[in-house]
Amino acid sequence: MTVAALDLRALLAALPADAVATDELSLRRAASDASGWTDGLGPAAVVRPGSVAEVQRVLAFAHTHRIPVVTRGAGSGLAGGAAGTSGSIVLTTERLDRIVEVSPEDGVAVVEPGVITADLDAAARRHGLFYPPDPASHDISTIGGNIATNAGGLRCVKYGVTRESVLALDVVLPGGRLLRTGHRSIKGVAGLDLTSLFVGSEGTLGVVVGATLRLRAVPAGQATLVGLFPDVATAAAAVAALGTAPVSPSVCELLGEAAVASLRKRSPLPVLRAGDVLLLIRTDGFGAAAEAEAVADVLRAAGGVVQVAADDVEAEALLELRRTWGLDPDRRRLAGEDIAVPRSALVRIVTAVREIAARHGLDHSLAAHAGDGNLHASFDVAAADPRDDAELRRLAHAASDELVTRALELGGTVTGEHGIGATKRRRLADELGTGSLELQHAVKAAFDPHGILNPGKGY
Repeated sequence: MTVAALDLRALLAALPADAVATDELSLRRAASDASGWTDGLGPAAVVRPGSVAEVQRVLAFAHTHRIPVVTRGAGSGLAGGAAGTSGSIVLTTERLDRIVEVSPEDGVAVVEPGVITADLDAAARRHGLFYPPDPASHDISTIGGNIATNAGGLRCVKYGVTRESVLALDVVLPGGRLLRTGHRSIKGVAGLDLTSLFVGSEGTLGVVVGATLRLRAVPAGQATLVGLFPDVATAAAAVAALGTAPVSPSVCELLGEAAVASLRKRSPLPVLRAGDVLLLIRTDGFGAAAEAEAVADVLRAAGGVVQVAADDVEAEALLELRRTWGLDPDRRRLAGEDIAVPRSALVRIVTAVREIAARHGLDHSLAAHAGDGNLHASFDVAAADPRDDAELRRLAHAASDELVTRALELGGTVTGEHGIGATKRRRLADELGTGSLELQHAVKAAFDPHGILNPGKGY
């Protein structure tokens, strides 16, 4: 059943007058996310609750009438997970945007799901703390969306992905019941870990309406350096060498030849012209400078040339360029992948990207959260490539499929941080197997017996 098939008066009566939208513009915006994926039909209504009670009313209504509900933050996801599908209610968290508390004593923040990731980090820094997860979309992505996908980022090589920073959640379940999981304390092992179960569940088990998050002390110091390498494979081998060294960098990012060439068009930074492949590495803490020297020794031994960022301004500029590596007006991106492999397999997977692209007659670009083996590869062509667009996209999707298969063969995963959403579902069984999927479906049924939450997404 869909909203369009029902009298909307019951839903409208449960919410403020401006909380429900059915106009064409609102529906069109909610029909996709940053991935561009859509089912071609789109949602029937968009609701913008401003309180937990209003979320409960929406889910009670949807549960009673068996209407699909797609929860949406900023819509910055890259797997179609927040795309409003046929006849659904899209529940946006944009009005649930309060930072309720920042506690330096406990080292936690309590927030609503619509809080922007960078805003939480800025609020924490006013107390000498910071929020470790930092996805590339941190300026626009929401905490709720980060929790839904278990988002990563540049700092996760040292501080972990979102799951490692979530202590407790408030979740509205189908039917409208409010569930609280976890604890405010850093330690706690009572009962099954339902908090971690919700993190990464992509809106399929409940709607997160509150989160207690772990903060960290801002490091006493930091050092940023760049390793310059002749090719991606040599740089990847250097990352593997770092993995066995007595260092723990807080950032370890790789930018391939095409990514560096693209960034040169947008930035005058001299380091971008000093080498074709870059490793961007940051150390932090009281021993940041000494640790950076140890990192530099490893990079030089692996065949790299090392440059140290001149100052904090240059260091931050390099990190920001890394976050925007894929924006090149002269290239046409056809398909992109978010895979991860064991760090020991990094050389083999970056070599595979080049080989697969060449075999399909395509160019490629790549960047990697190299320190934890998470690779972002795109298959692309020049913007003026005269070949048929449909044929190019067919080739690119075939190349992506081949790359995912190779990642699985190397002991990796079909998605490192973007989630399964709608775009990766067909490959999930290849990684998990039918036994695991059956158990996950049983868990889903226990929380959402009518299957109304984000159907057709995730597992």
